[in-house]
Amino acid sequence: MLDCIIIGSGTAGISAALTLQANGKTFLLFGVSTLSEKIAKAELIRNYPGLSNVSGKSFVEALTAQLKEADIAITEEKVAGVYALKDRFTILTQAGNSYESKTVILACGVEAVKQIEGEDSFLGRGVSYCATCDGFLYKGKTIAVVCTSKRLEHEIGYLADFAKKVYLIPLYKGVEIERENIEKILKMPKKIDGKMRVEKLVFSAPAGAEEQELSVDGVFMLRESVSPAALVGGLKTAEGHVLVERDMSTNIKGLFAAGDCTGRPYQYAKAVGEGNIAAHSVSTFLKG
Repeated sequence: MLDCIIIGSGTAGISAALTLQANGKTFLLFGVSTLSEKIAKAELIRNYPGLSNVSGKSFVEALTAQLKEADIAITEEKVAGVYALKDRFTILTQAGNSYESKTVILACGVEAVKQIEGEDSFLGRGVSYCATCDGFLYKGKTIAVVCTSKRLEHEIGYLADFAKKVYLIPLYKGVEIERENIEKILKMPKKIDGKMRVEKLVFSAPAGAEEQELSVDGVFMLRESVSPAALVGGLKTAEGHVLVERDMSTNIKGLFAAGDCTGRPYQYAKAVGEGNIAAHSVSTFLKG
């Protein structure tokens, strides 16, 4: 069993990985090879100690080179859920794989897209974030898919293989996927509604106009990142951020968090420091 699993390949996750390696711990770093879209898109980074007016692209290249030198690989699987057991954690990915570790560090950043009304309350009752986890539950049914990235279109196709009808609400440009049972809806979703389970998706309407809605059996929210609260059941959060102590521990024993997901300021220096603290806290925790 691994000592730790780090979720997120931004500066907080990388800092935690480097520190865990220095402390001789076994771990996996989940993320993407491009590390962080937020960093890569930065025009200039002026306030990071030791780096003067570095571009986001150059910063990513430097981080990538450092990981390569340290022989730290990135596991490119999207985490679908983190489950706290008595003395360990089980991590499930959308690729259908599972991993076990003694501790977990959440360094998953913050969502660029806000949740819509009803999304949180209907989670597990018709709302899902994982196509490969829950797609089979909607065989022959009608679903809505709210997708924020072209890179997730393969998941839309996966859902279309099961569902009778897919209403696709793309929140990005350049939609390429085409299927007979996929209908694109170019409107902004406002609310997920129903009684015991999801029954409809409601759209925003101009002032004075009637709201429009779709009758659906389920709604899939496909985003690049999932909120920590949706990822880990029972995790305490406030205003979308994970509540942590000074040692970056959460309310769940053995689970730590670092970086933007713990709150403002959303700065690289803060994320690096918290990643380092979280890794040291993991080492202390593992000592008993």
